[in-house]
Amino acid sequence: MSGALLLASASPRRRELLAQLGVSFRVAAVDIDESPVPGEAPRELVLRLARGKAESAVGNSEPGQWVLGADTVVAVGKEILGKPADAAEAAAMLERLSGRAHTVHSGLALARSGFATRVDAVRTRVWMRDIAADEIAAYLATGEPLGKAGAYAIQGRAAAFVRFLAGSYSNVVGLPLFELDAMLREIPDPPERMID
Repeated sequence: MSGALLLASASPRRRELLAQLGVSFRVAAVDIDESPVPGEAPRELVLRLARGKAESAVGNSEPGQWVLGADTVVAVGKEILGKPADAAEAAAMLERLSGRAHTVHSGLALARSGFATRVDAVRTRVWMRDIAADEIAAYLATGEPLGKAGAYAIQGRAAAFVRFLAGSYSNVVGLPLFELDAMLREIPDPPERMID
């Protein structure tokens, strides 16, 4: 065991999800440019950003400590919907998602000084019902869509918009726990697990 994991993210959702695994961790958020490269596919984007976050935070880690980087985007086909800049952009994203399927992509990266970075990507297919204009306006008024990829939080009020999904629910929230747990079990000197 190598002590606590270092989470390279300021996301409260990722902190809550990581705590569900019982992994001991501390947070050291990093600030990297999250802009897509022209023509970059959603899967490649989240892998690149997760790797970039993890490797950027290695300098803040303790000797032997693993660093977790993660990134999540929503995509309609190859069109990437990141975090909306404002309410108008959030409304446009929700209108785009209304009545159709989309894919949530997350990248995971585990980095440690002296080791090759390990990466994985996870995708979940989500089908939304038709969302009326007044429902979008009411949802925007809650403030919940801001700061969320695709302008919605499945763990919040937007749960009522989701007809069904295929894949990992926790991936849609922002951290695919099954896949992360498998990665943590495969690395040498994994982070400590808290015992209740």
